[in-house]
Amino acid sequence: MLFSKKKGLSIDTLIGQDATIEGDVTFAGGLRLDGRVRGNVLASDAQRSMLVISEKGAVEGEVRVGHLILNGTVTGPVSASELLELQPHARVYGEVHYAALEMHQGAIVEGRLVPIGQGEVRALPNHVPAAEVNQETPMESNTSEAEAGEVSSSVTPENAGATA
Repeated sequence: MLFSKKKGLSIDTLIGQDATIEGDVTFAGGLRLDGRVRGNVLASDAQRSMLVISEKGAVEGEVRVGHLILNGTVTGPVSASELLELQPHARVYGEVHYAALEMHQGAIVEGRLVPIGQGEVRALPNHVPAAEVNQETPMESNTSEAEAGEVSSSVTPENAGATA
């Protein structure tokens, strides 16, 4: 067994780093990819699945799996129906659909990140809607329109891009 049972799945298939596969790969269970696949890598829908693409691994095609741990390169669309872990050397060039996402510093996605399976978009815990901010901050509500105008007129095209 190449992978711990901590996540509930084990890796039972290995594609070595010197292997190159031309064509689609369909698998069930766990697959570790250290080589290159020029084609789609698709997990069977019948059971839970995990794909680990190592730092030396690469896929040129679609990747569709339950749990994806990526530290290599995928050029094409990615879909992770359970969890997507983008490790520091991960590179994705294509649209990414995910149920849950863990992204480490250094990982790169060149494409759209699209959450799946969420009926309602939820705000971040520290986000307070604007209506609540105006009710909770009496100082702002007492600010006159002239004062507000002074604040907004201080932003000019020359300093609009400057950061503090």
